[in-house]
Amino acid sequence: MHDQPSRTSPHMPELFTWEFAADPYPAYAWLREHSPVHRTRLPSGVEAWLVTRYGDARQALADLRLSKNPAHHDEPAHAKGKTGIPGERKAELMTHLLNIDPPDHTRLRRLVSKAFTPRRVAEFAPRVRELTDRLIDGFQERGSADLIHEFAFPLPIYAICDMLGVPREDQDDFRDWAGMMLRHTKAGQGGGPRGGVARSVKMMRAYLAELIHRKRENPGEDLISGLIRASDHGEHLTENEAAAMAFILLFAGFETTVNLIGNGVYALLRNPVQRRLLQTSLDAGESDLLATAVEELLRYDGPVELATWRFATEPLTLGGQRIAAGDPVLVVLAAADRDPERFQEPDTLDLARRDNQHLGYGHGIHYCLGAPLARLEGQTALATLLRRLPDLRLAVDPADLRWRGGLIMRGLRTLPVEFSPTAPPSKDDEASSM
Repeated sequence: MHDQPSRTSPHMPELFTWEFAADPYPAYAWLREHSPVHRTRLPSGVEAWLVTRYGDARQALADLRLSKNPAHHDEPAHAKGKTGIPGERKAELMTHLLNIDPPDHTRLRRLVSKAFTPRRVAEFAPRVRELTDRLIDGFQERGSADLIHEFAFPLPIYAICDMLGVPREDQDDFRDWAGMMLRHTKAGQGGGPRGGVARSVKMMRAYLAELIHRKRENPGEDLISGLIRASDHGEHLTENEAAAMAFILLFAGFETTVNLIGNGVYALLRNPVQRRLLQTSLDAGESDLLATAVEELLRYDGPVELATWRFATEPLTLGGQRIAAGDPVLVVLAAADRDPERFQEPDTLDLARRDNQHLGYGHGIHYCLGAPLARLEGQTALATLLRRLPDLRLAVDPADLRWRGGLIMRGLRTLPVEFSPTAPPSKDDEASSM
């Protein structure tokens, strides 16, 4: 590791260990105080700047001198290809929103944004509720479940597949590929063996090429068909761009929601007073607290620990540090969202927090396009779990839980829970309650 400046304090915490992954917040607090813009060598061997204060983070996220295009990385030979998603370069999936700048970013984002308008997301709400109930039906009688693999993981996979236009009979293949990505997150982001993610990316790319061809012959009302129509009407969207866009919406759209639900449920189970407040509010038919609760869970222990890679296109100063052209910059959202200079009692979970301009979905032109859908899924998942499994509880000691050791995302590997087993509601019960 090349951590600077180590001489400011002899007690700098070690970064990116398994212990760090379990609870990175004390280390981030140290960095905010002693080295808020901090140069370090990552486990992959890449040297990058970590930005940990809220003000600096917000500035960096909106600074157009920090490019998303990896071509601006002044990368040494040992760091080649280690700053993105494994396999995306070979699979010709680089031209997506996380890797490009204006004007191409503006053009592609404009096309895709039509799928995430408030109206379109609201139209999708019944499908999300249907998926949520169906998944809970699958384990409710058992009285136990792994909420990651049986609930938080499949829900966004099936939802984003529906939005993209992946036929129902093919969606389990997507679930398998996404599962491979999830299992190999540490390898993909931290510098270990990356083959598992790369293989799933290759298979997904081949499928998307075939699906785009089928949609061109028989278009529907889904997102991929919309991208093809835009291309055919002069928007100059290449097949590679369409495939890359579908790929990144799946890749970025499913894991963030997996972690939002998993981290959120875990935080509620660890904070019983706050959980009771939310449950009481939902039982009374009130929804205001649910909306602020999801925002607070995003701030408190959000699904994205570090914003995706940025690269300085020219020398610049950030937080008092001089950053050279070509240097990678990683904005630590998890650190910024617990900055006591911005949030009162930042290490306390307060579901009623109103002043909550967190950075959990970014800031600036790269603000997460799928945030409205993720919020819908998060709110629906939490409300349905608390309604249908009111005595939900952890089935293991918190110390036995393991976090995936990736660099960008933050999420639990598993979340074993227990609850009183009950039969799922029958169709007649559902009809009589309407």
